[in-house]
Parts: sequence; C-alpha cells; structure tokens
Amino acid sequence: MRVLEAGPGVWVATGEAPAGRLTPADLATARGLPAWRAREVLAGRALLRGLLARVAPDTAAEPVVPGPNGKPLLAGRPRPGISISHDGEHTVVAVAPGRRVGVDVQVPPRHVGHAMVRRCAAPYATHLARMPEPLRHTVFTEIWTVQEACVKTDGTGIGGRPWSIDVPPHLDHGDWRQLRWRKVRDLIDVPVACAWEATP
Repeated sequence: MRVLEAGPGVWVATGEAPAGRLTPADLATARGLPAWRAREVLAGRALLRGLLARVAPDTAAEPVVPGPNGKPLLAGRPRPGISISHDGEHTVVAVAPGRRVGVDVQVPPRHVGHAMVRRCAAPYATHLARMPEPLRHTVFTEIWTVQEACVKTDGTGIGGRPWSIDVPPHLDHGDWRQLRWRKVRDLIDVPVACAWEATP
C-alpha cells in the first residue's frame, strides 16, 4: 500500500492492502456481484481499511454504508470522510479525519473529442488543442479527475455539473467553493485527484 498526504490531514492510498482487514460486512457487500465487480469492491474496501488503520484506527472496522447520493460513509459517523475510486485495474482511496473528502482516478482515454474538451475545459480548449494527442488526453483526464473529486466531496455527483468547475491545466492545486483540490502526482502512473473541505 502506497500512501501520500494530499493536504494537511488528507490521506490518499493505492496498491494492495492485506485482505485480512476486510470485515464480514465488506464480504457480504460483494456477495452476489459479478466476479469482476466483487474483486473491485473488495480491493477498495481492503485498501480503505488499511488506510483507516493507519490514520484513523478507531474507525478501521466501522461498516461502510451509502450516504446521500450514494457517497460512501462510515455508519453512524459523518467523519472521517472517506472516498473510493476505481478505473480499470487501479483503485485509490482517501481518508480525511474531521472533513469531507473525494478522490478520483481515471485512465486517459485513447481519444478525447473536441466537444468533450469544450464542455469540460472550455477556457483552455485552444491550449489543449495545440498539445500532442497523448499529452492532451492526459491533461484533459487530469482536469476531469479534479472535477469528479470535487463533486464527490460535495456529495452532488453528476448533478453538481462537474464539467462547469474551472480547473486550469497548468495548476496542480486550487479551490472550488469551500473545497480545496489537488492533482495527486507521484502516486501511480495515471491521473488521480483529491478534493476536501477547506475547513472541517
């Protein structure tokens, strides 16, 4: 398990965590799911349990339940904030004792159309269009992970209109509403972003 502090008291982790940390409730959640989805769910839960054990040990065995809009939270505890994201073989989790948090991981697509760039990064569309294609796809995906992390933290999901959040491609961190965000580099080789409440 690889852990990075994305902001003060905001922790992000990826990699494999010991399966022994899974709770009976975690195992029950995966029961009946297609095999690929069960593996994904259990990988996320094991990683979350490992990170909780490190940064908020008194909560490490608490049941994970869906909150409003499906955002995961620990049963009976609005804090610490937790977030889990998957894309392909990548799983990333975040924990923020005392505040809400959101994390997103995305593998850059092979193609990003001009309409998508205009929708999610309109002020920077010309700048992105000048980039070589593989770089453009990665930079666009970094923008999208920030936008997704923000609406996950906010609890609004797609209803929060993530594409409307201004994320300059040249900045690695910034603010949106009452949140701080950061493009998390040096964790894995695909874009990851984390967002959290600026003040608990």
